[in-house]
Amino acid sequence: MEEEEITQMESDDQEPEVTDEMLDEIADTAIDVLQSILKFFNVGEVTIDEYEGDEGELILDITGESLAILIGRHGKTLEALQFVVSAITVRRIGYRYPVIVDIEGYKSRQRQKLEALARSSANRAASQHRNVKLRPMTPYERRIIHIALRDDERVETASEGEGSNRHVVVIPTHA
Repeated sequence: MEEEEITQMESDDQEPEVTDEMLDEIADTAIDVLQSILKFFNVGEVTIDEYEGDEGELILDITGESLAILIGRHGKTLEALQFVVSAITVRRIGYRYPVIVDIEGYKSRQRQKLEALARSSANRAASQHRNVKLRPMTPYERRIIHIALRDDERVETASEGEGSNRHVVVIPTHA
């Protein structure tokens, strides 16, 4: 009986085929949620640009004056803002769709740094024939590392640890 419930839950979690109309609804909903939250911050006039990312996710990039407060130390406030916007958007539209909140390209710059870290770690793992353990990262950051190295035949990646100590290990394949 439990296995049936799990199978049913898994099939319920599958994302539907997203049409342009659905994508517009997702974007409108996410922007509405984001604007509602931003009213509680004293950030003045902002512009929210929407576009589709490389992995099919919806990216909302906020630009304006005095937005550092929304990024927070090491991006923690931005991470929390994205979590809340995503959770409310999923609740309103009824299915999961990846929504990324960025502030003046902060996440884009972080992504470039993480991709460079992934490449250098892969080079080190392959040349030294040993596992390279990276610092603990958020799920979003770990995903960037995994995606950056998925086509590198010299290495494979795995996430290890739990909670805030979860990190990526870059493992040489010895191919």
